[in-house]
Amino acid sequence: MLDNVKNVIVVLSGKGGVGKSTVSTQLSLALRATGHKVGLLDIDLCGPSVPYLLGLEGSDIYQCDDGWVPIYTDDSKTLAVMSIGFLLKNRSDPVIWRGPKKTMMIRQFLTDVKWEELDYLIIDTPPGTSDEHITVMECMREVPCNGAIIVTTPQGVALDDVRKEITFCKKTGIKLLGIVENMSGFVCPHCTECTNIFSSNGGVELAQLAKVPHLGTLPIDPRVGVLAGSTASVLDELPDSSTSKVLRGIVQQLDALTAPA
Repeated sequence: MLDNVKNVIVVLSGKGGVGKSTVSTQLSLALRATGHKVGLLDIDLCGPSVPYLLGLEGSDIYQCDDGWVPIYTDDSKTLAVMSIGFLLKNRSDPVIWRGPKKTMMIRQFLTDVKWEELDYLIIDTPPGTSDEHITVMECMREVPCNGAIIVTTPQGVALDDVRKEITFCKKTGIKLLGIVENMSGFVCPHCTECTNIFSSNGGVELAQLAKVPHLGTLPIDPRVGVLAGSTASVLDELPDSSTSKVLRGIVQQLDALTAPA
């Protein structure tokens, strides 16, 4: 039920462990901090980490006549969250499902959640190009999806897998809004100097190769990691940090890309 949703953005990665859920979460919080009403849908069935990242573990969800009711982070109802993680009794519980049941749950989460009026719905997807992705893309054909953001790290092994994700999007007809390079450099929590402990600019070069926008480069910042487990936005807590500046730039680009013609 996406009738009340103005913009739908899918967050993808070709490889696990690149920080896709963290980017999805902080992007959602950044959008809210800049005045938007936001929904965050976590359909990463094998690793639903959004409830943990937002400090919402243990929240109970229920169904009404119109479908699943998402969890709101506060009384303002400016950030609504739905995740498979809310259905698990314990964070250590694995989701041991075969393909058809996974497909059914993803389809249900994409079509049967009762979202209120939203400016953006951010969908955090599983890594890779598996059955889950195909289900997501099939459902996206039935709704007005603005496109996909792809998250990568600068290392070559991650970039190789992200290239497959780009090809997957092109073959399935999903518009690429751009690439975010995550974990690029380490920001010292004392002097804030950024050191490239891995390679750098891999996301920039990949964006040029794929002819899609490079939305921004996010470093590893321990101060941002401290915000995990809360609904605090880096834009509010660390407004002068490089992470905050990059996220604000990504929000501005998304507003421009999704603005009515």
